[in-house]
Amino acid sequence: MKSISQIVYMVFFIVFSVNAQQERGIIGSGNWLNNWTEFKPYKQDYGEANRILAGNISVNTRLEKKNIYLLQGSVYVINNATLTIDPGTVIICDSGSRASLIITKGATIIAEGLETDPIVFTSNKNLKKAGDWGGIIVLGDAPTNKLGGVSSVKFDLNLALTTFGGLNTSSNSGILKFVRIEFAGAKLKGTDNFNSLLLAGVGNKTVIENVMVSYSGGDSFEILGGDLKLIKMVSFKSSSDDYKFNYGTQCSIDNSLAIRSSFLSSNKGSRCIDIASYDKKEEVDFNKKQTSVIATNLTLVNDSENISADIQSGLIKEAVYVAENASIDFKRSVISGFNPAVLLENKIEVNDANLKRIKFQEMYFNFCKGNIFTEFNSDNEDLESWYGNSIFSNVYSKSDNKETFIDFSNDKRPDFRLKIGKIVASNVDK
Repeated sequence: MKSISQIVYMVFFIVFSVNAQQERGIIGSGNWLNNWTEFKPYKQDYGEANRILAGNISVNTRLEKKNIYLLQGSVYVINNATLTIDPGTVIICDSGSRASLIITKGATIIAEGLETDPIVFTSNKNLKKAGDWGGIIVLGDAPTNKLGGVSSVKFDLNLALTTFGGLNTSSNSGILKFVRIEFAGAKLKGTDNFNSLLLAGVGNKTVIENVMVSYSGGDSFEILGGDLKLIKMVSFKSSSDDYKFNYGTQCSIDNSLAIRSSFLSSNKGSRCIDIASYDKKEEVDFNKKQTSVIATNLTLVNDSENISADIQSGLIKEAVYVAENASIDFKRSVISGFNPAVLLENKIEVNDANLKRIKFQEMYFNFCKGNIFTEFNSDNEDLESWYGNSIFSNVYSKSDNKETFIDFSNDKRPDFRLKIGKIVASNVDK
């Protein structure tokens, strides 16, 4: 008969093992996607608007759940005002006027929904599609690496009202929590799109948690400069990038998800994660901090019925792109079904200094055509040798999504956590 101490040890070992096996990719004792997310937003009927939001909001204003609001044109929250949105409030966004909500520098948004009563921004069209309306823009006075420290968002908006950047790392632009943003990212003149949620110069007192962006015509999340933490983000079937970081962003993103489709992609290319410090070197001050992202427990997955065929057809590209002079520390994350998993800009020399600021540790690379490459170079032996070292505990596998995740194909309540027991200790590509 086993002693009590032996039984206690066995129970502890089993619990510890289960938790350890779930540590890669999104985590949680339960499925934190339940209740507040929506994976079929085009089938939802949110009702008819009975209030109109237009022009400037210059005094403290509250949007109440009992009303449904129609957002028309570019609505600016100005004059250091606070816009408060009650849990469960629905904001229908006008397509014809490319509606957008801009929280100007010094103003605040308090959009704090509940798990059982999220706040929803969605399209006013009967047949909803990506890019129906503009998006949400939050502007703060936290640092960027731009020359002069201050810049403006263009997007055909009022330049005087869209400045961002400053010296206040701890600035507070408010709260976005349990919020859904659907069918945003309208097309602009030329080749640009709005982004569904643009955070520019946002400081670390701002709370961004449990935000889901679905069917974005532009980037789902774009972060320009600032110092902030993103927790439990969801990007679902964006046409452009899921998460884009630029201009000196200092950001951590934890326990977050990107679900891509092989058949939804912009002509500029679309990635789960795009990390850069600038578009043009002459724009930035190299005495300032360049972009640095810490990404922990992310799940990046391509939703494809036949990953191999879609890769062969050129429908699937890389999941992560890292440009020169930017840093990434990727930990305990899952990258599944891409071609390849990671691509480094060709300007990045493979040397000790660069490899120390481009880190991949305890990763689970699954069903990718290659893992880490330098752009335009098919020889990645040095990179595979470095990141394949057992000290990094990276794991490689070849299994389809249904086998890899707990409940991948459930279109109502999917569960994208890694299946218990899927990780097999291996540091070679199978």
